[in-house]
Amino acid sequence: MIKLPLSDQELSVYRATARRRRERDREAEQARRDVAWAAARRAADLLRAQYNATRVVVFGSLAHGGWFTPWSDVDIAAWGLAERDSLFALGAVMDLDARVEVNLVDVNTCTPELLAAIERDGIEL
Repeated sequence: MIKLPLSDQELSVYRATARRRRERDREAEQARRDVAWAAARRAADLLRAQYNATRVVVFGSLAHGGWFTPWSDVDIAAWGLAERDSLFALGAVMDLDARVEVNLVDVNTCTPELLAAIERDGIEL
């Protein structure tokens, strides 16, 4: 049997601290996820109101909850944007929340593979 350099009491303190840290990390991740969803909804509202988007979908890590990390961004796709408005819309959603990056895909210009993934895995807003 291998003897650990920690006593049973020290090991107990270590485990309790690790549990508290893990719980705090989960709470922080959930708070970031909430911020990301709020930014996605604000982006959808803005795209509909100012750029006449007919449909907005979240895809990527936010749509796949298990993939979302502290470094994840928000990926959204929009239908119905006029070609002249695409860059303005992109800039508008990028500036919605300094805490999380929002990326916009114009479905008129994305690859067929990406569009298929968005359709398959995305969540309508």
